[in-house]
Amino acid sequence: MRISFRSFIAACVALCFWASVPATADTQVTYTDAGRALFSFAVPDFWAVRTGGPREIEDTELGDLRAVARVIGIRPVTDDTVWMGFVSPAGVSSIQGGLQYLEDIDKFLVKDPSVSGTADARIGGLPARVIRGTGTRDGRGVNFTASVIDLPNGRVAVVVAILRDGADPAYVDDLNAVFASFRSMQ
Repeated sequence: MRISFRSFIAACVALCFWASVPATADTQVTYTDAGRALFSFAVPDFWAVRTGGPREIEDTELGDLRAVARVIGIRPVTDDTVWMGFVSPAGVSSIQGGLQYLEDIDKFLVKDPSVSGTADARIGGLPARVIRGTGTRDGRGVNFTASVIDLPNGRVAVVVAILRDGADPAYVDDLNAVFASFRSMQ
């Protein structure tokens, strides 16, 4: 069996080309509610996904319960200094309603929040409001980004990213990639 020199060179060039393309093996996760897919996003390799169904949490200061919709949380497998959570609360149909929802649950996410900036943005091609700030969580300083994304058909997605002080700054690239992968399923 004879292999031509041209075929050999073509195969080498193709192999070198594909070896130079960065591998992307992120895992797609879809957020559903009552069997309806609302949105999806890509979870970076070596990040864990944790899901939880609807529940109520108690405000210890006021003694009342707050409803929390299904939460999908992600974080690096070997590092707990970074966390990102996704929720689509039932009955919240606008960015303004999503901001009110965040005010209702903010004390469960970050203590003593200090907002450093807010901006209108587009995430996954959809209108969004992004809030950035600092605070504490479990006694440690954190930076946070909270986003409310206006989904079609009267729903919103609320996305919160938290980086504890001392977190590897490279995680910002991973978090930005997750935001860039966000897509409405409606």
